[in-house]
Amino acid sequence: MNVLGVPSSAGAYCVGVEKAPAALRRAGLGDVLVAGGAEVMDAGDLTTRRWKPDREHPHVQNLGEEVASMRELADVASILLAEGELLLVLGGSCTVAFGVCAAVARRGGSPSIVYIDRHLDLNTPSSTTEGSLSWMGMAHALGLDGAASELVEATQDTAILEPSRLVYLGVDAATEWERDRVRDLGITVVPQAELTDHPRRAALAAWKALPTGPFVVHLDVDVLDFLDAPLAENVNGRNSGPTLAQLEPALSELLRHPDCVALSIGQLDPAHAVSDDTALPRLVAVLASAIAARQLTEAG
Repeated sequence: MNVLGVPSSAGAYCVGVEKAPAALRRAGLGDVLVAGGAEVMDAGDLTTRRWKPDREHPHVQNLGEEVASMRELADVASILLAEGELLLVLGGSCTVAFGVCAAVARRGGSPSIVYIDRHLDLNTPSSTTEGSLSWMGMAHALGLDGAASELVEATQDTAILEPSRLVYLGVDAATEWERDRVRDLGITVVPQAELTDHPRRAALAAWKALPTGPFVVHLDVDVLDFLDAPLAENVNGRNSGPTLAQLEPALSELLRHPDCVALSIGQLDPAHAVSDDTALPRLVAVLASAIAARQLTEAG
């Protein structure tokens, strides 16, 4: 498998998540993957980009940096998406999911994605005043009305995703704008309660909702119960969401499918993980377990 770091917080709410790739490596990611039987090629990191207050564009902050980041990611990831190999992308902001889907499209495929997140990330610069592109990644992947054309068209002339190829897993929060878009576009959402109560079954339902062909899994760590695993930039997920132990069977179910070509991770803030020195190693163990389950499936 190939590993790529995207140390960028340009589209996030503040600095911090750009440190996640290094933190995951320090937590032993490479060694744990190898111990689980994976052959790992670490391609290193792309350009480091840090969030800064963009007072000239408060509703779509650091757009130029995000466009540059997505182009760079699509270029490199399209090469690393080797036949039969899983690509593990360590973000960074949740917009890494956009870039990985763009990489799949560059290889001639029609990308699909299972988006594991407590949020829909379907907002646009005109639907919210928050200004963080990490809350808008899927809106730009779909090319929704009000999205910034510079990002929608960053890697190709048209939107990289079709609504039927986007499935959510673990959602617990949405704006009215986002709920309307989900309804109007017929997007499948497997809610948080199903993920926590029946992780493997919920993941299977998400996978079955996808069309056939290559798909990406994106994990926003704020889907997790923040008290179980204080990892996310967003700290609002307290006493809700899956634990890391509940996430593992869901992730294993998704990654075992041969059409799963990449897993991206976003919104991990190592500064929060300092509060629990087991959090990062437990996440690494979950990732390694899910990837090892994939290899067992391939071997069988």
